Amino acid sequence: MHKIKMSDAALERGRKNRDGRDHAYEAIDPTRTAHVVVDLQNGFMEVGAVSEVPVARDIVPNVNALSRALRAAGGHNVFLRYTFDAAEARPWTSWYGDMLGKPFSEGLAKGFTRGDHAHDLWPGLDVAQGDPVLDKTRFSGFIAGTCDLDAVLQSLGVDTVLITGTVTNCCSETTARDAHQLSYRVIFVADGNAALNDAEHNGTLDSLYPISADIRTTEEVLALIEAGTARRSAAE
Repeated sequence: MHKIKMSDAALERGRKNRDGRDHAYEAIDPTRTAHVVVDLQNGFMEVGAVSEVPVARDIVPNVNALSRALRAAGGHNVFLRYTFDAAEARPWTSWYGDMLGKPFSEGLAKGFTRGDHAHDLWPGLDVAQGDPVLDKTRFSGFIAGTCDLDAVLQSLGVDTVLITGTVTNCCSETTARDAHQLSYRVIFVADGNAALNDAEHNGTLDSLYPISADIRTTEEVLALIEAGTARRSAAE
């Protein structure tokens, strides 16, 4: 698990932006909340996999705890899969052709093609029948024409997203930023995301906290879910 340590500067800037509040979102309605699990697939999780992120295996208990709690509270879990699609209408040539060298590019393309073992969700995840499993061909699940995430969340009446998964400073972060710009309330789970090292993980937390997402631990989010359920019960 990552050693989480946000910088004083980021914390101070975030609190200043929120008139002194530590958190942007102090309450949630679980029934309008989606837990978006980003790319916890064999290709990122298995030892020796094409894009192995070792810490990603460590976060699975936290991810599953959130999935179970939110499901029980009437919320939603959505699982994203990083995908290479050679037939997509607008190929991602700037990534596979320019940013990456040929061996890594070809390895990603082969490993994350639908039907490949690396593309499959990690078998240790708590995925229930009916949970949406969506393929995305970009880092973010919100890029029009590359994933149906926004349409699915809108159809479920979601206004708040919890982000877990990997890689913290790539697909998780990009999905969180785009969610915020589409007016979702974003909670990024500090101990529910995984990067290749602590520095990159904490750097993303520092970057997101002041302007794009609330940063919470799994324990804190579980408490928000419990409190939200209690409020709904009291109002009925």
